[in-house]
Amino acid sequence: MKNHPQLPPAWADRLLKWLTPPHLREELLGDLHEQFAEQAEAVGSRKARRLYALEVLKFVRPFYIRERLRHLARLSEPDAGYARKEIHRPAFFHPTDMFRNYLKIAFRNLWKSKGYAAINVVGLSVAFCICLFLFLTAYLQLTYDAFHRDGDRIYQTYFVANDPERVSKTGGMPLPLTPALKSEFPEVEAAARVLSGRKSSVEWKGKGFEKLVLMTDPDFFKVFTFPMVKGNPDVALLELSSIVLSETTARTVFGSEDPIGKPIQIGTGPDRKQYIVSGIVADPPLNSTIQFDALTRIENRPGYASDKDNWNANSSSVFIKTAPGVAQASVENRLKPFILKYLGGTIEGLKKKGARPDDRGDLFALRLQKLADVHFSREINGGKGAPIALIYILIGIGAFILLIACINFINLSIARSFTRAREVGVRKSLGALKQQLFVQIWGESSVVCFVGFGTGLLLAFFLLPTFNAVFQSRLSLDHVFEPGFLAVILGVFLLVSLLAGGYPALQMARFNPVEVLKGKVSLKRPGILRNSLIVTQFAMSTLLACATVVAMQQVRFLRQQPLGFQSEQVVSLPVGSQSDGRQVLQRLRARLADDPAVVSVTGSGVNLGRGKDRVSSRSVFGFTYKGKGVATDWLLIDYDYLKTLNIKLLAGRDFDPAYRTDSVSRIIVTERMAKALGLKNPVGAFIKDDSDTTGTPMQIIGLVQNFRLYSLSEEERPITMHLSHSEPIHYIFVRVTPGSLSVTMDKLKAVWSEVAPQSEFMASFLDENIDAWYQNEAMMSRLFSVAAGIAILLSCIGLFAVALMVIEQRTKEIGIRKVMGAGVAGIVLILSRDFVKLVLIALLISLPLAWFGLTMWLNNYAQRIELSPWVFGGIGLSALLIALATVSYQSIKTALMNPVRSLRSE
Repeated sequence: MKNHPQLPPAWADRLLKWLTPPHLREELLGDLHEQFAEQAEAVGSRKARRLYALEVLKFVRPFYIRERLRHLARLSEPDAGYARKEIHRPAFFHPTDMFRNYLKIAFRNLWKSKGYAAINVVGLSVAFCICLFLFLTAYLQLTYDAFHRDGDRIYQTYFVANDPERVSKTGGMPLPLTPALKSEFPEVEAAARVLSGRKSSVEWKGKGFEKLVLMTDPDFFKVFTFPMVKGNPDVALLELSSIVLSETTARTVFGSEDPIGKPIQIGTGPDRKQYIVSGIVADPPLNSTIQFDALTRIENRPGYASDKDNWNANSSSVFIKTAPGVAQASVENRLKPFILKYLGGTIEGLKKKGARPDDRGDLFALRLQKLADVHFSREINGGKGAPIALIYILIGIGAFILLIACINFINLSIARSFTRAREVGVRKSLGALKQQLFVQIWGESSVVCFVGFGTGLLLAFFLLPTFNAVFQSRLSLDHVFEPGFLAVILGVFLLVSLLAGGYPALQMARFNPVEVLKGKVSLKRPGILRNSLIVTQFAMSTLLACATVVAMQQVRFLRQQPLGFQSEQVVSLPVGSQSDGRQVLQRLRARLADDPAVVSVTGSGVNLGRGKDRVSSRSVFGFTYKGKGVATDWLLIDYDYLKTLNIKLLAGRDFDPAYRTDSVSRIIVTERMAKALGLKNPVGAFIKDDSDTTGTPMQIIGLVQNFRLYSLSEEERPITMHLSHSEPIHYIFVRVTPGSLSVTMDKLKAVWSEVAPQSEFMASFLDENIDAWYQNEAMMSRLFSVAAGIAILLSCIGLFAVALMVIEQRTKEIGIRKVMGAGVAGIVLILSRDFVKLVLIALLISLPLAWFGLTMWLNNYAQRIELSPWVFGGIGLSALLIALATVSYQSIKTALMNPVRSLRSE
C-alpha cells in the first residue's frame, strides 16, 4: 500500500503502535495526526511527513525496545497461568533530557548560593592542588625501580655486623665478592658490580664534557632493564675498552653523528684512557636508583689490580638476579658458610669484641635486599635513599588536607539542606521520588567537585615550577596521565563526590514532606555528625601544627650540633673532571699567597656537606688489626687541612712539607679511630693489616678531635687522614678573614678562570653545604608548615561558613534575647561557646596523639630534642584563639544587628 501524500507515513504509524502501550495508543496517534495536519498546511505535506517521521523516531528508546521484546518473549511462553501485562511508560523522560534538566537546575541552585559554592570550590581546588603535588611526589618515590623486568628476582647484597656498640649495615662490597658468587652459586643467574663516583671528563675532537661514568660488569644488562637504542646488550661491555653512552650523552658529545665505533677519551692525568663506543642505551628514568651518563667495565677503576682480591676493600655495590623460583631465604642460608670461608677473620674479630649473634644466629652476615626496597634503605646506601616513612607521611598529609576540604563540603551541604527543606518538601509533594531527589542534589555536589578538581589541576599547572624550586623536586604533570595515576585521581574524585555530596543528598532525599512544609525541620540542635566533623578537622589541623613546630625545632637542633670543625668563613670549590685538582690547588695557593683576606688554602678528596655539584662520595677502608676488624673513613687531605677547618690537634703534629715520608706512610687519626684500634696513646704507633706481610706499616703522627665528615643520618665511622702526591684532589677549601667573604668570592671567581679555565666555577660557602645535609628534614618541616597553614585556613573557612549558617537559623532567638535585655558580650558568648567546646574536644584528642607520634619519630635520631609541654600548650591555645576569632566575627556582627530587623526577618 502506497503512502498518501496528505497522510502521515504508514510505516511510522505501525512503528508507533508497536512501541506504544494500548491505553496510550489512540490518544498519542490522535495528537500526532492533528499536529501533522497543521504542519501540512503551514509547510507543505512533504516536509510535514518528514517532521512526523522524526517525531515518531524520538520514541525509539532502548527502554521501550527492550521491554517490548521481553513482553513478546513472555507472550510466547506456554504458561497458561501467566497474566499478560501491558508495558507502562516510565515516569521520567529521555535520559538525555533528564540529565540536561538536572544540570540546568544544579547550575541555578549553585548560582543562587554563589558564596557557599565559592567556598567549596576554593577549598576543594586548593586541597586537590596540594594533594596532587604530594601524591605525585609519593608516586614517583614508590615507583622507583619498578620499570625493571623480573624486579622480584633482583637483590642488592649488604653486610650486617652485630658489633657490641651498635648493629651496622653497609652496601659497600669487596671487589672479589661478585666473581665468587657467580662461580659458587648456581642460583645466581647474573651479577653486576656498580661503582658510581663523581663525574669524569669525556673528550671527543678537543671538546670536553663532564659526565657521570658508571663502572660495572657485562652482566649489567642481564640484571637491569635499560633498553639499548643501538648495539647488542649481550656484547656491549665484553671488551675492557668498550663504553656505552646514554642517549643524551651521545647527542651532547657527537651531535647528529653516529657514535658507534668512535673513540673517546675519559678521565684526566694518569687515569686518562681511550674507549670505543659500543652501544647507546636509553636514559635512566627519574625514578631509577642507578643513574649514569655512560657505562664501562669496572676493571678500568684505578687501583683495581691491587684490590681485586682484597676482601676488606668495600667500594662497590653488588646486584644479583636469582634464577626463577629461587627463594631469598634459601640463598641467604647458603651464604653463611660462604661468609665464613672468605670473611672468617671479621667474624673472629667480632667474637673477641664480645659481640652476640642476632636472632638468626649471625655475628656477621651477607644478606639480600629486594630491589623495590633499595631506594628507601638509607643505612645500606649511605644515606642516599628516601625514608619510606616520609613517603607515607606525604600521603597522610595529602589525605588530611583533602579530608578537611570534604568535611567543609559536608558541613556546608548539611547546613544548606535545611534552607532548602521547603524546596525538597514541595517537590516531594508534587510526586518527586527519593531517587530523583538524590540524583539531583548529588549531581549539584558532583558539579562543584568537578569544578574544584579542574581548578585544582590548573593551579597545579601554574604552581608546579614554584613547588619544584622550593622543595628541590623534579615533578612533572606527565605522570598524571599514566594509567595508574589516572586511576588514583578518578578514585579520589569518586570518593570525594560520594563522601562530600552523597551523604547530604541522601539526608535531604529522606526529608518528610509533611514535616518540612509544617516547618518542623530546624538546625537549632546540631547533629552529632556535624560536630564530629568539626572536631575531626581541627584535630588534624592541630596535629599538623604540632608536627611543623617540632620538625623545625629538630632541624634547628641538628644544625646546631658541634661538627668538630669550623664551617664559617670557608669557601668550598669543586674542581670538576676537566682539570687536574692538584695542579689547580698549587696555582691557587700561589695566586692567593699574598692576599691578606685569605687565611689558608687546602684540598681534599671529598667535600664537606653537599655543594653545588651535588656529588657525595665515601671511601671506607677495612682491615684487621691485632685480630680486630676495623673500618675507617679513608680521607685524602692536603697540607693545612686542619688549619683551614680549625680542627683541634690533640697530640702529635700536622702534615708538613719538610717530611717527605708524610705522603707515603704517615696518617692522622681521630679519637674514635684510636679507640677502634685500642690505642690510648696512638701517636707514634704503627698499624698494619694482619694479613699483609709485605706492605709498609703506617705510622700515626697526629691525633685530632672527632669531627663530622658526613651527616647525622649516616653512620659515623672513625676517620683516618692521609697525604698523597698521586691521588686526585677533587675539592679545594679556602678560609678567609671575617667580613671579606663577598669580596674574596668575587676575586676567587676571577682567579679561577685563570687557574682552572676548563672547570666551571661552582663555589659555595661551607656552612651552606652543611645545611644541605639536613635537606630531607628541612623539606619535611616546610611541607608540614605549608600543610598545617592550609589545613588551619580550610578549617577556619569551614567553621566560619557553618557558624554563619547556624547564626542565620538563630536570628529570631537573637532578636528576642536583645529585646529582653541581653548585651552584645552575652550574645557572642552564647553563639561561640558551642564551637569553642568542639575545638577543646579536638585539642584533647589531638595533643596526646601528637605527643606520642612525634616521640616515635624523634626516636629515629641518635641526637634529638626533648618535647616540651609548653609547645603543645601554645599550639592548643593558638588553635582555640583562631577558632574563637573565626566564630566571633559573625557573632559580633549579628549581636549588633537591630532586634526589630531580626524579628522582622522571620
